[in-house]
Amino acid sequence: MTHFVAYASIILDVAVDKTLDYGLTADQQPLVQPGTRVQVPVRGHSRTGYVLDIKSHSAFKSVKPIEQILSDAPLLTPDLFQLALWVSRYYCAPLRDIFRILLPPGIRKGMSHKEQLFVMRNKTREELSVLCTQLRLKKPAQALILEALLPVKKGILLSQLLEETKSSRSSVEALAKQGLLTLDYVRVDRSPLVDEEYFPTKSKILNPDQAAALSKITNSLKNQIFETHLLYGITGSGKTEVYLQAIEAALQAGKSTIMLVPEISLTAQTIERFRSRFQEKIAILHHRLSQGERHDEWHHIRSGKAKIVIGARSAIFSPVMNLGLIIVDEEHEQSYKQSDLSPCYQARDVAVMRGKLTHSTVILGSATPSLESYYNAQCGKYTLSVLSQRAEVNALPTVTIVDMRKEFEKAKGYTHFSELLLNHLEKRHQQGEQTILFLNRRGYHTLLRCQDCQKTVKCAHCDVSMTFHLGDNCLSCHLCGYQLNPPPRECPTCKGKNPLKFRGAGTEQIERALHAIFPSIRTLRIDADTTKHKGSHQKLLRDFGTGKADVLIGTQMIAKGLHFPEVTLVGVLNSDAGLNIPDFRASETVFQLITQVAGRAGRGVRPGEVIIQTAIPENATIQYAANQDYVGFYQEEIAIRDLFRYPPFTHMAKLVFSGEQSTMTQQVAEQVRQALIQHLPPHFEFNSVVPCGYAKVKDLHRYQFLLRGPSLYPLNAALQQMQQQNLIPRQVRLFVDINPSSTFF
Repeated sequence: MTHFVAYASIILDVAVDKTLDYGLTADQQPLVQPGTRVQVPVRGHSRTGYVLDIKSHSAFKSVKPIEQILSDAPLLTPDLFQLALWVSRYYCAPLRDIFRILLPPGIRKGMSHKEQLFVMRNKTREELSVLCTQLRLKKPAQALILEALLPVKKGILLSQLLEETKSSRSSVEALAKQGLLTLDYVRVDRSPLVDEEYFPTKSKILNPDQAAALSKITNSLKNQIFETHLLYGITGSGKTEVYLQAIEAALQAGKSTIMLVPEISLTAQTIERFRSRFQEKIAILHHRLSQGERHDEWHHIRSGKAKIVIGARSAIFSPVMNLGLIIVDEEHEQSYKQSDLSPCYQARDVAVMRGKLTHSTVILGSATPSLESYYNAQCGKYTLSVLSQRAEVNALPTVTIVDMRKEFEKAKGYTHFSELLLNHLEKRHQQGEQTILFLNRRGYHTLLRCQDCQKTVKCAHCDVSMTFHLGDNCLSCHLCGYQLNPPPRECPTCKGKNPLKFRGAGTEQIERALHAIFPSIRTLRIDADTTKHKGSHQKLLRDFGTGKADVLIGTQMIAKGLHFPEVTLVGVLNSDAGLNIPDFRASETVFQLITQVAGRAGRGVRPGEVIIQTAIPENATIQYAANQDYVGFYQEEIAIRDLFRYPPFTHMAKLVFSGEQSTMTQQVAEQVRQALIQHLPPHFEFNSVVPCGYAKVKDLHRYQFLLRGPSLYPLNAALQQMQQQNLIPRQVRLFVDINPSSTFF
């Protein structure tokens, strides 16, 4: 019988929610710490898992030994391990789901570094030059290889050499056998950053607002105290320069930085600014990277080689050494919230918690802060810095609201563009200036409706109308990807005689309509359809930035952070569409989008102009956005939140139930709701069970209910207790979304 000196609690990669105990022998004990990856036996199979805790006793009688220790050192730094435990508790998610985010697939699967053969000279250039002349007639392929190696300093990758010389590997190996060349394996860096030359830039002189904000931040860095700074600055006020100088201060103090950006489209511009300012190695993390690229970037960060990490929301979990500064740019952005997978974490809030665990300084920056962050600043929880003027001499753009009801009357029907917008667009084109048109809906038509029964053509698997895409001549479901190609000619519901009619407009139709009015205008479109391929974001933005298009048409991908000095006009089409969604965050989202996209105008030497098209010009949200009056909007909105007990005055959870059988799914939702009412303290408020905004997705029926309380930690304990009672059958899946970005969908 094996003698164990200690016991390890292990959480498995597979779908087991509780920890299992395994024995540690005297040889194994020094090698195992919390965070170490191990291989253990489970029901006759070998499974991988992570050591959660080490203890002297186990409550189980029969304990098996750990089969193999898979990592030399813990894969998770102590602060990341603590963060994982907090995320699991706060977001009501099993630890295995959190480890899946913390460790990229390549690390979990034990992927090795990429190695390639490297060719080096074994003789001097003079000796090889003589041999080249001798071999040219007898063995021209070998002579070509030696010739290619003459100008090379150290050596060349075999693959590159063969490509350049169009030779075979056997010719290289023959030269190596003769002792003329050496072939050796070298590690190849799969970094997504191309080694481009960047003009070095120096720190700019800050205006008084920027200097005051930076002084508060550097004071936190100097004293190595955890403090969260809310940098509220109008669009174009120079928040990025404050970030750059704060990072400089962190590097001088020997500290590393994590910089979060909300969209991949922003990474290219951010990288350009950072690489031209800093000589340090920068690591990039986002979901478009290949497994190999992510693997290598993770190792650069873990080894301390990369001092600056730039990435989307999951970059907050990167294994940064000596972390001192965390920046969340455009902190209000909904893309920081994971809503479709467990854990449903909010990267901004995780950033604040990681800052607390590592005694780091946290900067949350935005022109339109989330109500929660601004409220925290008003309460003194965050330190507020306000940048109230643009960094350059240029002023904020002038804003005009156009009443589209009058435009429809003039046009005697629906029109995409107001007369004012078309006149100003033509004028900008003639002057060689650029325009951005914003519409937060992709595709050509938003739906196809029957004239007889008035029903729209819906997805066969989801309860949602399908969008028409002219380029592919198909109806497409934006939830599951199901397509009808070509679109049906008769109504699938009533088989009526009247033809089906397309309704609604997306970015694809706006581009086509604009070409019909101004054939000479060059356009670019940025939405989920045009940015499917790797690198397409960067290419489209680079093309627009270098003047290869006059008008950029796009969805919310183009609404924030982008800096194009030649853009002097921004048109916001159908600005009120988002206000119709029955969600307490709808007004905040619309205000932020309009304000952000308006801020793209007039960032160069010429003044900017914004035209907002709406059918409800008297709406308070649109008026506040037009006036760039964030404080006025906040005061009105926070009073409504307080009245109805919405966040930030309470914590909210959305429990979503999905299953193939509608009745069973609804019944389970009702049972869980009743059980939680019994388990949770009386101050928790419960909404009724209702179908989700998307009532069916991928053939699964969906029901939800909301609950609110001063703290959601009791919810996690109650849910774990219910799982042990098997209250939720296997046919129904429960999905817990803490502080959801949408209470409707």
